[in-house]
Amino acid sequence: MPRQLGELEDAVMTRVWQWNRPVTVREVLEDLQQERSIAYTTVMTVMDNLHQKGWVRREVDGRAYRYTAVSTRAAYSAALMNEAWSQSDNPAAALVAFFGMMSAEQRDALRDAMRIVLPTLPEDVAQPAGEGSGEGVQAADDAEPDAGR
Repeated sequence: MPRQLGELEDAVMTRVWQWNRPVTVREVLEDLQQERSIAYTTVMTVMDNLHQKGWVRREVDGRAYRYTAVSTRAAYSAALMNEAWSQSDNPAAALVAFFGMMSAEQRDALRDAMRIVLPTLPEDVAQPAGEGSGEGVQAADDAEPDAGR
């Protein structure tokens, strides 16, 4: 599982993901310099490190490299969420707590994702508690208890 990107790694990868095309160190540098003072060699080192870690692939283009993301930001985010969830000793309770932290927009996005992944899911399962048939996500107190209690 991937570790979370560092602050500068994330700034570089954000550009690679947003631009969605092969990029050079110079292009990333020029964009980063709009926000901060940073050296070419620093950006080059970060991009080389991202290549060594498997986040980007690179192709020679003259005397430079062009870097392309290996996966999407969504896949990166999903892997981080999966890693965090797998560390829980009570995954059901962790999910309930996570759902409780979500904004209305995030809950809507979750419902949309559930409909895509599980198109035959009954409507009441994708509804929050209190809507639809009254079934849905349980309250945190109703979640599976810890084994140690």
